[in-house]
Amino acid sequence: METRELRYFVAVAEELHFSRAARRLGIAQPPLSRAIRQLERRLGVTLLERDSRGVALTPAGSVLLREGRAALDAVAAADRRTRRAGQAANGGAGLVLATKAGASSELLPKLLDAYAAEPDAVPVEVLLCGIGEQERLLRDGRADVALLHRPFDSITGLDSEELVTEQQVAILPAGHPLAHRPHLRMAEVEALPDLPMPRWPRSDGSYPPGPGPEVRDHAQLLQLVALGRTSVVLPESCRSLLRPDVAAVPVLDAPSVTTVIAWPPHSRSRALAGLVRTATRC
Repeated sequence: METRELRYFVAVAEELHFSRAARRLGIAQPPLSRAIRQLERRLGVTLLERDSRGVALTPAGSVLLREGRAALDAVAAADRRTRRAGQAANGGAGLVLATKAGASSELLPKLLDAYAAEPDAVPVEVLLCGIGEQERLLRDGRADVALLHRPFDSITGLDSEELVTEQQVAILPAGHPLAHRPHLRMAEVEALPDLPMPRWPRSDGSYPPGPGPEVRDHAQLLQLVALGRTSVVLPESCRSLLRPDVAAVPVLDAPSVTTVIAWPPHSRSRALAGLVRTATRC
């Protein structure tokens, strides 16, 4: 299959409408229809059911949509990484590090300062991301390296080194009755009727259903906690960022969080290797 054919098919499969897909691709509808029929003949399967009511995916089409998206993402990532490698070889690029905004607040400054002191250090651009975004930037080639947090972020298919493991704390309004307890359990935090847990965006930007407020970043989250609209469980290192109107209480049975530095497999970047070595010493 050609990437052009995959792009055509994914557009039709997502729109479930040939005319809309053609407009999205900037081509006429007849060549788009011919390309899809040619792809079906080559694969020997029917990808799309067409009738007077519209277009629907077959089981084979659903598989190709999933695999096609992944293949196109991989091609785009390869393009970005290749361009960045060429720029780096000509002395025109540093490293791009993606990290979740508000996380690793103690580790990140230490890492950047220690790496900057290395004789072969290159400039490091830091991308402060929303929830889960740093993993996506790393996988699609927009970042060279990322600080991820297990078990919340997946490191499947990535190379990584563990940096630090920490326990979690419940963040509550400072005046809440539970804020003065020596410790809590997850069931107590999750059962608070007046402080429903926040809802983070999914990878597609939508929010899961629930009574808690929709949250985009840590600054908004802490404001909502201070206002008595939500509570949340976060790694203990977040204490350094807390405002005086919120409190942190250890949660005994919350899963521990491990911060890892992760990068694409088979990377040959000397600058990246130097940053990883520095991170493991911090």
